[in-house]
Amino acid sequence: MGWKRIALGVLGAFILIGGGGYYWFVVESHAPADGYFALDMEEIRRLADAQPGDKAVEIDAEKVAAFSFPMTAVVAGDGWRKVEMPVFSYRVVFPGGATAIIDTALDDKLGGSNLASFDKAAYDRMSAALDKASLIVITHEHMDHIGGLTEHPDVKHILPSTKLTQEQVDHPERSVPAAFPAGTLDGYKPLVYDHYVAIAPGVVLIKSPGHSPGSQMVYVQKADGTEVLFIGDVAWQFRNIDLVRERARLVTQFMLKEDREAVFAELTALKRLHEAEPKLNIVPGHDGVAVAALEKAGVIKAGF
Repeated sequence: MGWKRIALGVLGAFILIGGGGYYWFVVESHAPADGYFALDMEEIRRLADAQPGDKAVEIDAEKVAAFSFPMTAVVAGDGWRKVEMPVFSYRVVFPGGATAIIDTALDDKLGGSNLASFDKAAYDRMSAALDKASLIVITHEHMDHIGGLTEHPDVKHILPSTKLTQEQVDHPERSVPAAFPAGTLDGYKPLVYDHYVAIAPGVVLIKSPGHSPGSQMVYVQKADGTEVLFIGDVAWQFRNIDLVRERARLVTQFMLKEDREAVFAELTALKRLHEAEPKLNIVPGHDGVAVAALEKAGVIKAGF
């Protein structure tokens, strides 16, 4: 969605409801005291180690596109300056050349006028990487994460490598305007799991519904011990975690239709995790500054 639409929605709410409504829908963002989300790193690491085979030697990031939102839409109460919301796809590279793709971005057709920028060359590299991938997963079913998959010219060919979860398959309405061609998922068996599941050496999925029914985090432990946690849109930017602040309620309630309490519980858990284990690299869904810092540190390499 574009920032102008969000801004107009906020203005309308302010006019109709008044100052108290403005505070409630745009500024207020206090975490409930009783929320809880389990992030058992001992179990996650055990599962990562239990998978046979060599762990990844490289993680690459491809910046495909970007949105531009008012900051208060990203972190409630943070003002009206616009902030870039980059759209990434990630590639995990294993010894011998096997690869896994995490998130598939979107093309300019799906993004339309909402996009502040689109890099066709980057999108083409990502799309070509899908053809070669041994494994494809998405953090959740929104168009800017699943769109490169639904729009792939030979999606039937890459579907056997794709692990969509039951929740992601069950909620196509959350992907609109992205949609699989009719019949694509006929006979497809989605992934069903409870809280954690290992899917490759060093790679573990963590179920985290709230932002969407099919939201999940992806934990990757590289062969050198480096740990990266891709959290999808549980947090759009790291500031959500630092402050334990959600997006503006106008966005979460009326546009995203989030389970706000579930997201708060996840943000609280991520805040605790970051404080307890600062060397574990957390990657929010749309934080160019965080990704650039990881690229500078050599944790992630820029480009496929």
